[in-house]
Amino acid sequence: MANSQKQENLLNLALDSTEEERVQSEILNVGFDESTRRWEVIVKYHGDLERIANEEIDVEILLAGYAIVTLPEKYMEALADMEETEYIEKPKSLTYGLFEAKENSCIYPSLQQEKNLTGQGVLMAIIDSGIDYLLPDFQFNGESRILYLWDQSQPPDETKGQHTPAGFRVGTEFNKAQIDAAIQAATKTGNRREALQIVPQQDTSGHGTGVAAVAASSNSSILLKGVASGCELLIVKLGTTPENDFPGTTQLMRGITYALRKALELNRPLVINLSYGNSYGSHDGTSLLERFLDNASGVGRNVICVGCGNEGAGGGHIEGNVKVDDMVELAVAERELTLNIQLWKSYEDRFGVILVSPGRVRYEVVLSGSPGRQEVVLGTTKVLIYVGMPTPYSSLQELFFVFLPTGAYVDSGVWEWQFTPEKIVSGNYQMYLPTVALRNSGTRFFQPTPNLTLTIPSTARAVISVAAYNDTLNAYADFSGRGLPESGQIYLDSEGGKPDLAAPGVGILAAKAGGGTDTYTGTSFAAPMVSGAAALLMEWGIVQGNDPYLYGEKVKAFLRKGAKPIRGEGSYPNNRVGDDGIIVSSWQKSSKIKGFR
Repeated sequence: MANSQKQENLLNLALDSTEEERVQSEILNVGFDESTRRWEVIVKYHGDLERIANEEIDVEILLAGYAIVTLPEKYMEALADMEETEYIEKPKSLTYGLFEAKENSCIYPSLQQEKNLTGQGVLMAIIDSGIDYLLPDFQFNGESRILYLWDQSQPPDETKGQHTPAGFRVGTEFNKAQIDAAIQAATKTGNRREALQIVPQQDTSGHGTGVAAVAASSNSSILLKGVASGCELLIVKLGTTPENDFPGTTQLMRGITYALRKALELNRPLVINLSYGNSYGSHDGTSLLERFLDNASGVGRNVICVGCGNEGAGGGHIEGNVKVDDMVELAVAERELTLNIQLWKSYEDRFGVILVSPGRVRYEVVLSGSPGRQEVVLGTTKVLIYVGMPTPYSSLQELFFVFLPTGAYVDSGVWEWQFTPEKIVSGNYQMYLPTVALRNSGTRFFQPTPNLTLTIPSTARAVISVAAYNDTLNAYADFSGRGLPESGQIYLDSEGGKPDLAAPGVGILAAKAGGGTDTYTGTSFAAPMVSGAAALLMEWGIVQGNDPYLYGEKVKAFLRKGAKPIRGEGSYPNNRVGDDGIIVSSWQKSSKIKGFR
């Protein structure tokens, strides 16, 4: 039985499940490559981890004591037993979370004061689904503004001068010269396919192109010009997992490391935009991905902007207290292929948990004794349950439930979790479903709580976490993920409350892949608005020499100080839009810094 205290609960359960159960669950098999029979895991370590690399084991060193290790499952126990290994997590799947928007965010009024600010001299890293590099929006005088493009999903063709970037083992890196050659080939022949012979990268979803356009389009139309139209670009097209065609956290961590290394190599200030997230975790900043981002924020001169996700109105979270709540009800829609539910509680609290199926079959979860896997069949649904323990990084206890159909689908109807208090200190609990992109819309808690619905990694303390608002109505967008409420919860202290601020995220007009325009909605497109504003600040401060220390937490502080209120938000800070509200460029607001008035 897999039950290492150096491994997260989800990985322990995956290793203790059959391959059929892993595949059915759509979460336990993320990180396992069926063709090579190897796991890809995130390792927090100290010392020399590279000493274990050999023909069977790959070690990719990231930064600040983090690495991605790919190895056969039979070696997983030995990896956990190594003195150098501090903690191991498996990858998780990530999902997606202009004139009117930019005008209402007060970016244009600021540019009327600082007319030369375009983000020139600042690198903007868009780590997403790729980019349509042939669009004029990402060119200047017929040459690409993209310095490097790393397609993690594209195997390199050495005969064409294509290579994997140094220090990594996947994908192909294209430089500006190759991208310019591809643009010229398409321009000369009028055929996009000629360009793909040189740089065979496409943004099939269009998500990354839209994000890049909001942040940095140099379109000649003021309606379509991005916030930082003069910055140079680093593009990372994330690889995807075969389970659900979404990228995983390991791909994201590679992309962040790559961008930071390029910025140091080029000696440029860097803004990183992340518009992906997931709902698995305790949402308290303790996962390896969240801690990795906190460490990454201290490498060089950078700012990391992350969308808060679109789970605020998704019905996928509920909080309560067993002193007053004795039951949670979950509606499971028809034709649900699988489902997983997290329950997080204070370890010192003791209360009974009974799971009741729609057919009223009951199972009492065994919470006493050693942690580990339990299994029960309720109706036509097999339920895997993992009872976890606190970890070196979190004092919370997790109960993880995986619903697997014994027939075609999980039993639809109302599932219940019944609670019986025994010894209660706080009594608080939190429960989470997968993000709305990974479940049927009808699957939701009966009395959901919109608080604490930020997606991970926007919960990392050091990043700028961006909520969305509707700039037409000047109102908070109810789908936007929310942070801690004003009253205390089982997590966190209130320091660094999230989100940090809000930006337009409803009906944003921008360029689309393949040409033309589209309107975009979601925190995915609010985040690049803030990324662009950060680039303008860094140009003013670092590139133009007005403030060489204008990066990291200082940029966050200036953006928050310069925010203006949103109609209907009675007090600040709050868990919907942050400290002050919507983004407004900080050089308008600060009276203490020369040049900002």
